[in-house]
Amino acid sequence: MSNSIVQILLPIAIDRPFDYALPLDIDYAVGDLVEVPFRGKTAIGMVWGKEATGYSGKLKEVIRRLDLPGISAENREFVTWVARYNLAPLGMVLKMVLPVPLEQRTKARKTLEIGVPNLDQQGTVSLSEDQETAADAIQKAIEMGNFQTFLLDGVTGSGKTEVYLSAMQAALKQGRQIVVLLPEIALTTQWLNRFQRRFGVEPLQWHSGLTPSLRQQTWTAILEGRAPVIVGARSALFLPYPSLGLIIVDEEHDPSYKQEDQVIYQARDMAVVRAKLSKIPVVLVSATPSLETVTNVEQDRYQHLVLKNRHGGANMPTIQTIDMRHYPHNWISPPLEDAIAQGLEAKEQIMLFLNRRGYAPLTLCRTCGHRLMCPTCTSWLVEHKRNGRLQCHQCGYNVLLPSTCPECKAEESLIACGPGVERIHEQISQTFPMARCEMLTSDMLSTPKHIHDLIRRVTTHEIDIIIGTQILAKGHHFPMMTLVGVVDADLGLSGGDLRACERTYQLLHQVSGRAGREQRPGRVLLQTFNPDHPVMAALAAQDRDGFVDAEKAEREARLMPPFGRLGAIIVSGTNTHQVEQVAKSLARTAPLHPDVTILGPVPAPLSQLRGRHRWRLLVKTTKAGPLQNLLATWVGGIKPLGNVRITVDIDPYSFL
Repeated sequence: MSNSIVQILLPIAIDRPFDYALPLDIDYAVGDLVEVPFRGKTAIGMVWGKEATGYSGKLKEVIRRLDLPGISAENREFVTWVARYNLAPLGMVLKMVLPVPLEQRTKARKTLEIGVPNLDQQGTVSLSEDQETAADAIQKAIEMGNFQTFLLDGVTGSGKTEVYLSAMQAALKQGRQIVVLLPEIALTTQWLNRFQRRFGVEPLQWHSGLTPSLRQQTWTAILEGRAPVIVGARSALFLPYPSLGLIIVDEEHDPSYKQEDQVIYQARDMAVVRAKLSKIPVVLVSATPSLETVTNVEQDRYQHLVLKNRHGGANMPTIQTIDMRHYPHNWISPPLEDAIAQGLEAKEQIMLFLNRRGYAPLTLCRTCGHRLMCPTCTSWLVEHKRNGRLQCHQCGYNVLLPSTCPECKAEESLIACGPGVERIHEQISQTFPMARCEMLTSDMLSTPKHIHDLIRRVTTHEIDIIIGTQILAKGHHFPMMTLVGVVDADLGLSGGDLRACERTYQLLHQVSGRAGREQRPGRVLLQTFNPDHPVMAALAAQDRDGFVDAEKAEREARLMPPFGRLGAIIVSGTNTHQVEQVAKSLARTAPLHPDVTILGPVPAPLSQLRGRHRWRLLVKTTKAGPLQNLLATWVGGIKPLGNVRITVDIDPYSFL
């Protein structure tokens, strides 16, 4: 006999809870985790409510309540908000809160160690006046229990991390939990070292590199309130913190905070929402804040904390452009080559930056002109010479480099076009054979141990020249690094992306900031075919504010974000005709609204991805326009054909 009916939300792609009967011997509260029968198996879900949804059939019974604390009201409210804002199924957002298997919890071979931060240990840190002012403002908000969004804005090397470490101390003294979001797993090594020097212990980590056992233990420690500090990737924001006291979003401008699959969301923006629901401060940290954040500061939504100078008396590097129109056949220009030689002679370190993995971005046949492409994506195959393979950087497809052209069968006719980091490494190794050269790319550093080892070797000057992609640009502090050379500064400016100029400026500013971080002066050389481009001119003049003002004016004139809003609709499927039919059906039923403009449908620039054909529509509204309601009603009225999927992306970052 059952005494009540409860709603159970399951972590699946469904937007509503299910009714279950609750046995008399199970005590429960909203937020409790329970095991229920579902589709012939069992599943773990959360008690979502006490009222029946109106289901009239025979109800299955809840099997048991898990011996774990329930999910707090703040976390449940966050699930609802994220789902509604991003037009995502409730169950899929819950899946981000419950990302570990809870049906069978086996005993771990290695027990998770959770250190207690030493709150009396100040180390040898001495804050400047600007740092003290910024830290005090955040600490005051923590102590008063107020929601407040801060932008901690400082030049590279200004000591932003030390400011928020000081603020974290105030939250820890209150016994509250802290989550620190970092855009790259590669950044955690140096960050963890700094945290340990400050507090005497390591915080818990959350990222894709954890073993299943460590993930499960870490998740449980967070739910039970035993984990004081979590540092991790964007998904760490959704973990079930019972007593969150502070959120830090480091490198807040970084595009990797935007998740592009399953639940599509912008973690920086969701962090502000999470802080508001918990009535706590959130600190957005950047040397090159996003235009969205700058606009919120100007509209007094966020408090601006500024660090004007590099910490410890170090000066900003000089930045010069090299006009590659004078050296059209060189990947490394003579001025950059001379600067490398001078740096090596002075026993200093050099960084060469090219945001292009592999050996060459394109392989073609010199006999017939055939270009080697991915069979399931509209993407060229990239040669990776070190493993002798061609790889698609969209889906991961890879194949051995053939000896004959697949089209005309000509032998030894395939040639590599353009440089990737492997090709630059090859050239530099030949030009400077005595220099110790290493490459650093995301696909080469598969584990935190690899990252830790390579960063240690750079820091201890076991490497003279480091050549890599954007993984080099963020957060690293290398004391002997005095020269940064950007091989192709124009890369990223083309393609018509709304944020192309902003992203390129941010990335090049960040990588420039690796030079001259201590007493030796730094120098940055940008190789460009367009030295008069506003991005290059602003970088060379070190005029961030001028660049931001010009970019804002252009966006405002076109009512583009952050002055207007965008929503993307992506129609995809394996049958190209069905995809086109559904996309055109959406266009025919498009709602009319004075504040809404609908563009498309058109085939996506990346018209095939992982074997699925893709069409896109773009919805543009005013800042106060009815974006979510309009999209939900419009898309909800279309029944897709076959295996066609309709995906909605609120505030899109990718236009491919």
